[in-house]
Amino acid sequence: MALDLRQNLKLTQQLIMTPQLQMAIRLLQLNRLELVETIQQEMVENPVLEESIETGEKTGDDEIEPGDIDITKEVLIEDKITDQVEWENYLNEYNSYGRAHFESETREQPRYESFIASKGSLRDHLLWQFVMTRPSAEEERIASLIIGNVDDDGYLKASIEDIASDAKVPEAKAERVLSTIQEFDPPGVCARDLPECLLIQARQLGINTPLMEAIIKHHLKMLETKNYAAIAKALKTNRETAMAAIKAVLSLEPRPGRAFSEEDVRYIVPDVYVYKFEDDFVILLNDDGLPRLHINPYYRQTIRSGGAVSPEAREYLREKIRSASWLIKSIQQRQKTIYAVMQSILKFQRDFFEKGVEHLKPLVLKDVAEDIGMHESTISRVTTNKYAHTPQGIFELKYFFNSSIGRTGGDAMASASVKEKIRRIIKQEDPKKPYSDEAISEMLKKSGINIARRTVTKYREALGILPSVKRKHM
Repeated sequence: MALDLRQNLKLTQQLIMTPQLQMAIRLLQLNRLELVETIQQEMVENPVLEESIETGEKTGDDEIEPGDIDITKEVLIEDKITDQVEWENYLNEYNSYGRAHFESETREQPRYESFIASKGSLRDHLLWQFVMTRPSAEEERIASLIIGNVDDDGYLKASIEDIASDAKVPEAKAERVLSTIQEFDPPGVCARDLPECLLIQARQLGINTPLMEAIIKHHLKMLETKNYAAIAKALKTNRETAMAAIKAVLSLEPRPGRAFSEEDVRYIVPDVYVYKFEDDFVILLNDDGLPRLHINPYYRQTIRSGGAVSPEAREYLREKIRSASWLIKSIQQRQKTIYAVMQSILKFQRDFFEKGVEHLKPLVLKDVAEDIGMHESTISRVTTNKYAHTPQGIFELKYFFNSSIGRTGGDAMASASVKEKIRRIIKQEDPKKPYSDEAISEMLKKSGINIARRTVTKYREALGILPSVKRKHM
């Protein structure tokens, strides 16, 4: 087969992600705390970028010769970035700097390290208690293996046979060390299952009775379903006596390690505030804590003066100034985009802001995207991990986007509104006779909301509400 060379003309379309556009998109999908961290990191890495100190004064030293540095125009999420220079706008917006004022404090300040406390772990707490018993080296080795296999809930996840084998000691000795640790604080720690955990707690608290032990050992399944009558019958006692023992069991802690949980607390800082002012709503972006950035005029002057600066240093400064400009423009565009999206959400969901969750309307990303002239992917990035403080509470921006639920003889409802109706129905039910999912479905149908029982179940589970058999109270 003969091989030959040919030239063909092929026309294709490709999306080229410039560094400027990549930065704009990356900043857009960060939440507020991540944005602050990113800005702080950029200020550390980029020497020409610094925080403005607003004093209301201007030095007037803002002239610069065109051609010194390439500064980009505003970074637009929907468009490609061009390298056009807008010297006048750039200088007016980003190089207004004032005289820095420094205040000194003569009196001695407290050391902030004194106020920082570290939360001890469950394992450290158990090891400290065991060391107080003055154990032998062998016992300490066994205890380290036991405590090392305790999970965050306080349960032992390794068998005593495996621990004895690893420690090369008889099982009886490992069992004695385990019994010692099970007497430590918190009560019920190092248990191998829930019944053992509850029995240890009842014994330590001095409330263990034959009825309690029988319930814990044999009737936890009936206790979970709140079948109290069956428990009383199985124990061959009257309901009042059984209920007293049941209440004592319910007062115990099924997760003894809960107090030592190392889960990080997640703080929510709203990105935007929506206030009611007279008959209208006002949108305010949360700029508290966000550094106001500008480019250090010293480096600008260094490049402009053409002093004893090597070509490598000059190119380095050009690159850093260009990078700083991209960052400043991207932050500004991010704030503008969030404001535009919130403004559109307010237009579509005005009844929610006025009256509450039950008046939330069906809304999809496409509706907002068409309203403000952006792509759906941009709206998705804006609404992820961004929160709004509203008259109805703090909500993630994605909360305002809901699927549609059909109604008979009326407009469609948002799924979140239906969830709120289910939550209110369950809140108002008789604790002794809670509504089943089928009954809730029938009640909603009478209100014109046609959803199946399995949909009610799905929404109830999403709300974190137990089924009717577990909501029942005697």
